[in-house]
Amino acid sequence: MEKPKSCTWGTVPGVKPVDTLGRGVRDLRISVTDRCNFRCTYCMPKEVFGRDYEFVSRDLLLSFEEITRLAGIFTGLGVGKVRLTGGEPLLRREVEGLVAMLAAVPGVEDLTMTTNGSLLARKAAALAAAGLDRVTVSLDSLDDATFMAMNDVGFPVASVLEGMDAAEAAGLGPVKVNVVVKRGVNDHEVTAMARHFRGTGRIVRFIEYMDVGHSNGWRMDDVVPAAEILEAIGADAPFDPIPPAYPGEVANRFRYRDGSGEFGVIASVTRPFCGSCTRARLSAEGSLYTCLFATGGHDLRAMLRGGADDDALRAVLTGVWAARTDRYSEIRSESTTGWEKVEMSYIGG
Repeated sequence: MEKPKSCTWGTVPGVKPVDTLGRGVRDLRISVTDRCNFRCTYCMPKEVFGRDYEFVSRDLLLSFEEITRLAGIFTGLGVGKVRLTGGEPLLRREVEGLVAMLAAVPGVEDLTMTTNGSLLARKAAALAAAGLDRVTVSLDSLDDATFMAMNDVGFPVASVLEGMDAAEAAGLGPVKVNVVVKRGVNDHEVTAMARHFRGTGRIVRFIEYMDVGHSNGWRMDDVVPAAEILEAIGADAPFDPIPPAYPGEVANRFRYRDGSGEFGVIASVTRPFCGSCTRARLSAEGSLYTCLFATGGHDLRAMLRGGADDDALRAVLTGVWAARTDRYSEIRSESTTGWEKVEMSYIGG
């Protein structure tokens, strides 16, 4: 579907800022809700996010118009890639309407979504029609018992795979598959996951278990290093490294020598990529975060609802980015383990 280009928000070009380490802003990740229907143990464990947990009230969530306005300003600062996240983004009512609005923003070159896939089978066609380009689906295991234990709500693998099929049928491919690898939980399935998706056109990305937020009980002992993941896959199917698809890509990419496709490894823990990070994150309630491991954000909702014009918002975004010093993964140590980092469910992965 060709994207309409009727929206005029953010069309005034701004000075493209660089931060204190010379990194520009190229990617915007937008959390549209902090709610999720899974309780993955590494993201939203039930012990914290139980029945009595208070999520952000709906009146405090940014409206679609507010999100689109900010996205337009960001494109003037250099953003070309926009990704919708959550929580689970497909829980946001009529999210396809937001997709259509963002698809119409000049400068949005790549509009994608990360989802757990639970609602994708019924939503894929509408998302594609609205202008979404691609989806990334989280699937940590092909074994029902393991997957159900990890999502902790008893959701089956087959329904996620059905969502992937629907996405590709709607034109939202190639589908990328995110696999968080945790020691003693699903690390024994790395080879099986790689083998299952090899030759399908779907690109699996194995992700080192990260210390996002402060409620998932992260320990370094639970991390399966990228080197170990690569060794397991290589013993089954030889591969060669390939260059990044674009500057700032977080995954290290590899292509199978037999031509059956590619896979990636995201190694934030053992191979930090802070030096090339170009991602800004907008939380569901309108705070700007400049790092996945941030301890605080910058309130944009108050400005939006207080009557600030685009110039004022642009000046704040430029100033926040220009002052950015984030490189958490490079300095991760015992001294950072107690940091009260924002939960991933607020700002997406």
